[in-house]
Parts: sequence; structure tokens; C-alpha cells
Amino acid sequence: MRQSRLQLKCPKGWFAAGREVASALHLLSDPTFKLFIWLCLHVERSRGAVSATPAELARTLGKNEHEICLALEELERQGVCSLKVEGVIEIRDRFWPYQRRCEPAASDESRHYVEEVKRLFLQRRCVQSSFTAADEKLAVSLFCRGIPLLEVEHAILLGAARKYGAILQHGQGTPISSLHYFTDLFEEVRRQETSPGYWTYIAHKVTTFERTWVGAPNAQKTASGGQKGGYLWVDRAASRRSRAILTQDFFLKR
Repeated sequence: MRQSRLQLKCPKGWFAAGREVASALHLLSDPTFKLFIWLCLHVERSRGAVSATPAELARTLGKNEHEICLALEELERQGVCSLKVEGVIEIRDRFWPYQRRCEPAASDESRHYVEEVKRLFLQRRCVQSSFTAADEKLAVSLFCRGIPLLEVEHAILLGAARKYGAILQHGQGTPISSLHYFTDLFEEVRRQETSPGYWTYIAHKVTTFERTWVGAPNAQKTASGGQKGGYLWVDRAASRRSRAILTQDFFLKR
């Protein structure tokens, strides 16, 4: 028997409380979760942001200002919200169920963000790209979605580590030519709950490998180094040392 479709009593004003809210429920203390729910119901849906001072929030929620400040600190510490200038509170993308609308005019903040993404992308030695218009468009999209630069950096480091593992396994490989290579990794990093020490470890392994990589594109221009017909390659004589630098878990993932 076909079940009848449920009807909302009030079809307007409701909020999509799905997995994003469920994640916050397990992460936040009770008073902070109450503030989070209030923010979800009152932020501008297209941006996931609202302008409100601790004093205003305290009056609205019947709390004192100190309690609100502690709750805001917890929201920021747990990566649920970002506290912007001029009292703007923005719910981070992992905890916001709606697509954000990005303003067409580029702000100083967005331009700085795109430049930082470009720097993080191009500094890896497995990347051969000029940072195209498509790359810039993706960087703007990441900004609009509220993806922190730190998570962008982590995704690029993880992708580079896996690329180097593949090069070691096969002796050569194609360079990364687009920021879109890391698209799935941006989401993977957001889903992970990993300690800062883990990312410090990855960054150390990647940078150490790049410093000692015989065959890196910008190492030498002759047949003994760098690029062969558009491929990245690794000197077989140095392969054992390279394997020691990249740990087995990075080597197997790619």
C-alpha cells in the first residue's frame, strides 16, 4: 500500500536540519548547540551569515553576555562558525545545508583568498600550471562556500603526497595541471576529524621529499632531471631514499 506523502503544517519558514545539524549536535555543548540552532534559523540563507553582537544575542536568548562569548568561542574553536569583522557570524560550509550565493563583485577578502589558493597550488613541485581562469573560478567557489584556507592547504598536501606515491610506484607520472584535481580531496578533508599533528606530519613528508626529489621538474633542464615528454619521473637510483621519505600509507593511496 502506497504511503501518503506527509504535508507540512506551515510550508514556509522551515529549516533543513539534516546531517549538518546532526554533526553539530554531537560536537557542541548544550548551550552552544542552542545558539547554533538560533543562528541556523536567523542567518541569511543565501550566505549562511548574520550580523549580531554578543549583547544582542544575550538579550534574545535570555543569557548573559559572558555565556554568549564562551559559546561563540566554542563555535569557532570547533570549526562550526567563523567570526568575521563587524560582528558577522558565518556558519561554516560543513555545517550549512544550503548552497551559498557568492556576490559577483570581488572583495579584498576574496581576492586575497584566491591569491593564497594560487600560491598553495603552484608551490608544489608536482604541479605544472599557470593557474587558469577555471582554477580561479574554482577558488572563488571555495571562498563562497566558506572553505578555510587551511583546509585547502591540507587537501593540496594530501593530493601531492598521493601523487608522489604514484610516481614512486610507476617511475613516472603526469603532472597536476589543474586545481580541479583536488576537488574530491576538498570534501574528503572536510569530512575528516584529524589532529593538527597529522597535517604537520604530512607537510613535513611532502616538503622533505620535494627537496630531495631527483627528477623534479624544476631541478634540472637536461635529460638527467625534471620532465620527459610532459611526464614527471623519479631517478631509480634515488628511489629507495624517496620511498623512505614518503611513508607506506602515502605510497599506497593515490
